[in-house]
Amino acid sequence: MEPSGEEAPNTVNKVFTFKDDTRNPPHRLSVTIPEVLDPHYGMYVWPCAVVLAQYLWAQRGALRGKTVLELGAGVALPGVVAARCGARVTLTDGAQTPRCLENCRRSCEANGLRGVKVLPLSWGGVSPELLALPELQLILGSDVFYEPQDFEDVLLTVAFLLRRNPGAEFWTSYQERSADWSLEALLQRWRLRCRVVPLQAFGADGATLAGSGLPGNHSVVMMVVSREA
Repeated sequence: MEPSGEEAPNTVNKVFTFKDDTRNPPHRLSVTIPEVLDPHYGMYVWPCAVVLAQYLWAQRGALRGKTVLELGAGVALPGVVAARCGARVTLTDGAQTPRCLENCRRSCEANGLRGVKVLPLSWGGVSPELLALPELQLILGSDVFYEPQDFEDVLLTVAFLLRRNPGAEFWTSYQERSADWSLEALLQRWRLRCRVVPLQAFGADGATLAGSGLPGNHSVVMMVVSREA
């Protein structure tokens, strides 16, 4: 990853500190995420990202050495946490959102991560970038189920990656915004199964995580998606 060499205007650095006080001594991980004041929603940390990052922190012992891809990374909080926990991470966002890709690079720079790749990757099609990805063990996506018209494209891409990487899983968090939106039919169509992880199982059932004020009172669901047997 090449450094960008410049600071975006109107940048606010936010610090997220993940804790495990059950250990002696207690375990801590602080990460810095640059947010840019911008109309594009991919330039901010959203509630789902903090929940997914908390899940990664809870699973940190299993991340070291894993090859991880984050879809729709935005400011890349989950991917940065995975990398800080020892995973080999590739961050992706749409080719049509170069400022998000640049902010992925800033997030890596802010946390001293030099081995993280940042690539353009659009959902719903088979691109050279998709075909060139290394063997994956874990796929991440926070709030990628934001626009209903994107749901099938996201799952098509996930299904393709899971077919190429049969042992991989897709860890995703999404915010329940409408009772009319459902992923069940699409998961069945692409022969995927999901397991909902209770937030209390990994310490994410509070209104604030990592000292951030997020997720607040938003209803967030954490899922682990894999191929049907």
